[in-house]
Amino acid sequence: MTTLYHFPVSQHSRRVVSLLEEAQIPYTGKLVNLMSGEHMSAEFLAINPNHQVPTLVDGDVTLHESNAILRYLCNQHNLEQWYPTAVARRAQVDQWLDWNQCRFSPTIVSIILNKVFLKENGDQDAIKKGLAALPELLDILESGLADMQYLTGGSPTIADLSVASNIFHLGFADLLPTSSNIETWYGKISALSGFQKSLPSNM
Repeated sequence: MTTLYHFPVSQHSRRVVSLLEEAQIPYTGKLVNLMSGEHMSAEFLAINPNHQVPTLVDGDVTLHESNAILRYLCNQHNLEQWYPTAVARRAQVDQWLDWNQCRFSPTIVSIILNKVFLKENGDQDAIKKGLAALPELLDILESGLADMQYLTGGSPTIADLSVASNIFHLGFADLLPTSSNIETWYGKISALSGFQKSLPSNM
């Protein structure tokens, strides 16, 4: 039995749901309402002491970090098309996953959490720093997609799902990038059935 604890407003949750749905992996989804503080409940903290989503429980295996979950699912279900086994291409996938988590995600969180969700209670300096950092990061992504259909080649991987979940998040602040490479690439990723099924129902 595979269970995913998630919340659709969380981009980290959506990237995992996208893979589960796109690869048609059977799972049970359990919503953890971040808006009501359910992630801080004793029940959920017993599952994930980090009080974050997503968390995957697959038999005796419990995993918390979204990109680790993506890798695990690909390895567990032999999803080579989503996480290639060829050393060079897998390294490229890992590079984009790490870039997304270490560089892109903190900027997205600074902007969206503070500007959209916390609003007047948000950290205004964090918003300014995030907005100042965003153009460089989008330029890196735009350049990385030059002459490429997807981030690492001619077919999408978990790197595309991971990065695209953050691009969608920018839409909450009307900051979706319009540069040609990103726009073309994101259009293809966002059209995937699994990606569509991951989105908040009111979007």
